Amino acid sequence: MKYKIAIFDLDGTILNTLDDLADSLNVVLQKFQMPLHTYEQVRFMVGNGIPKLIERAIPDGVTNPKYQEVLSEYIKYYEKHCAQKTAPYDGILELLSQMKHHGMKIAVNTNKVSQAAEELCNYYFPSVFDYVCGSSPQTPVKPAPDGVFKILNHLNVRKEDAVYIGDSDVDIQTGKNSGIDVISVAWGFRGKDFLLQNGAEKIVQNTQELLEMIL
Repeated sequence: MKYKIAIFDLDGTILNTLDDLADSLNVVLQKFQMPLHTYEQVRFMVGNGIPKLIERAIPDGVTNPKYQEVLSEYIKYYEKHCAQKTAPYDGILELLSQMKHHGMKIAVNTNKVSQAAEELCNYYFPSVFDYVCGSSPQTPVKPAPDGVFKILNHLNVRKEDAVYIGDSDVDIQTGKNSGIDVISVAWGFRGKDFLLQNGAEKIVQNTQELLEMIL
């Protein structure tokens, strides 16, 4: 095998969470009588963690006097409604099964808070991942490499044997900051053109292409 471990981003890579992220956002924005956003707008707001999502979504960002209140309300609401429309992308379950069959370790590194990340992975992928690393006070959000290093240390794998798989510019930069190979997926929140414009060197269109590139 080319790699011993594959580290996946979560949103837009293995789970299509866009509808629940956007629906939750608009419910909270409506509560605070702020302008709502389309799915297409939210697609380009996510990827850097919830605080950055709220900063991008509300008028005047972090300088808005209601910023902390909106952020807190969103976290509470999304935790209860994060699995209404969310589902794995086509072929993902089969891909992960094949990777495990070939003896690979698989992990998740996401900017979701750790508890939410673990709950989603346990719900949609029970007993599949060897390690799930979300953001926490001890683990800065991507593109910081801390989450990747935490996974590699926990699973005792060298970075030379690792590949990072994601759908965004944040994931490309995370891999580069970590010093590991990166494969970008075109089916996620950003799309092929955006990925090319942001330095993607390897892009796959579907899970079969991804499996072939990894093995």
